[in-house]
Amino acid sequence: MLLHQVAAKNPESGLWNVIIDTPKGSRNKYKYDEADGLWRLSKVLPLGASFPFDFGFIPSTRGEDGDPLDVLVLLDEPAFPGCIVPVRLIGILEAEQTQKGKTVRNDRFVAVIETPYNPPAFHTLEGMHPQSLAEIEHFFISYNQMEGRQFKPLGRQGPERAQQVMEAAMRTRASARRSTSKSRSRSKK
Repeated sequence: MLLHQVAAKNPESGLWNVIIDTPKGSRNKYKYDEADGLWRLSKVLPLGASFPFDFGFIPSTRGEDGDPLDVLVLLDEPAFPGCIVPVRLIGILEAEQTQKGKTVRNDRFVAVIETPYNPPAFHTLEGMHPQSLAEIEHFFISYNQMEGRQFKPLGRQGPERAQQVMEAAMRTRASARRSTSKSRSRSKK
């Protein structure tokens, strides 16, 4: 099974599956290549810039930008590219991203690890220090600016809104798969 085919949510625990693509503290930005099932080095961040926490995606989802939904996982120690981490969504940093005159929603979900041995310290963004949230937003603003994009934070929402947006993205991905399957069936006839 390829990683992008992993279920978005564990039906038994109700937790979300995040596939880490870039570990905390890394200057290297990795990206999962769905066609090959391999990790590719996407870019190297400038000196002094690194990912503040593990960054990954929810498999079996699709956002407005065409990619799986992005998640920042608040872990003390970095995981590794390809690691599947069970998480609880604690909120969403709603944002727009503009590149070459085209603006799309490109929200960033925030999550905490949850296992039977690692209960979350908090369940909402309000559990985080406001300065930490401001620094995370600043990271995404500057990271996108280096790439020639504008990242504009629109607001911070709690876990209920994060859940709604995530479930809508799962439906979008499922609908796209059905359309692709129908197209392939017609072309074979």
